[in-house]
Amino acid sequence: MNDQPTSRLRRGRARRAPLDDSQRALVHRVAALLLDYPDPELLQRLPALRAAVDTLPAPVRDDLAGVVHHLATAQPQAAAATYVETFDLRRRACLYLTYYAHGDTRQRGVALLAFKQAYRAAGLLLRDDELPDHLCVVLEFGATHDLAAGTALLLEHRAGLEVLRLALRDAGSPYAGALAAVCATLPPLAGDDRDAVARLVAQGPPDESVGLEPYGSHDPALGHPREGARR
Repeated sequence: MNDQPTSRLRRGRARRAPLDDSQRALVHRVAALLLDYPDPELLQRLPALRAAVDTLPAPVRDDLAGVVHHLATAQPQAAAATYVETFDLRRRACLYLTYYAHGDTRQRGVALLAFKQAYRAAGLLLRDDELPDHLCVVLEFGATHDLAAGTALLLEHRAGLEVLRLALRDAGSPYAGALAAVCATLPPLAGDDRDAVARLVAQGPPDESVGLEPYGSHDPALGHPREGARR
């Protein structure tokens, strides 16, 4: 039983790509857009995203191109339904990074402060209805403001990021390529990171409730949680 998460992790490890900083930033920027809710604005940007992806080396080029192809060929309503089913209804496919380590527990609030402090240090503020640990926010921050600081946030929550990658891969999700590309820009897993991923794969996030609506849920009164958050 104890060997199963480790062997599964070994089989599913992210492929590495020799990328310079500008290419890493481009991967993060494209992934941030592709992992956002597929509204009409995103769908209109797909030709430009495809052109940007074509400038990247394999395998990240192929990983991201697969997500672009999915969004370009799916009917808009079907694409939206797939997104909600993928990221809003599955505990192990949540885009909020602190959720993996803390779930909806009181400790999560403390973890969110590190993200807010990193953004404040760069002179950035989020909307009141935006949580700072959303993967799209973190990727966009690193790609457009501070690649080192954004990467540091990803590495601090590497275990959750890898669990998300594995969950999407195991589910055969069209979004799996975006996570594979992002993880390929990070150093290989080692030591405590591998152990943390194995534990999360086996146990899932904590489930102590703080009495609030789940952070990743959809509020019809606000539109999609990600809509317009970073403009």
